[in-house]
Amino acid sequence: MTDRVVVGGALCRAGRLLAARRSAPPELAGRWELPGGKAEPGESAPDALVRELREELGVHTEPVERIPGEWPLRPGLVLHVWTARLLAGEPEPLEDHDELRWLAPDELASVDWLDQDRPAVAEIGRRLRAAHAAEEGAGGTRAAP
Repeated sequence: MTDRVVVGGALCRAGRLLAARRSAPPELAGRWELPGGKAEPGESAPDALVRELREELGVHTEPVERIPGEWPLRPGLVLHVWTARLLAGEPEPLEDHDELRWLAPDELASVDWLDQDRPAVAEIGRRLRAAHAAEEGAGGTRAAP
């Protein structure tokens, strides 16, 4: 049996990563995650990401790149994380979250991330720092991811 994919979205803007604080279920409430959710049977991971970010945050997004790796959540479920571009809307905590924060790379450790999100968050932090360094080296003319 293949594992069911859960997608997480790494939305970045102005060198910051969007973090979402869980409000449910009770065992996850108060912890932070990359927003997303389960792919429906027959739904591609990129399509699931677009749907989940629309449902949870009220935004229209475009998947950009899958972060290498996958992380087991529980038997039968595995997390895949994608970077995503915000196309329209301003993120709001509509479903399963009660707070959102845009975190700079040096702020990523300031919230209590869900364990399974930590490796992807660390990779996104590396990418944001590299983009910032490249921007500084180019005289501030490049945009961060």
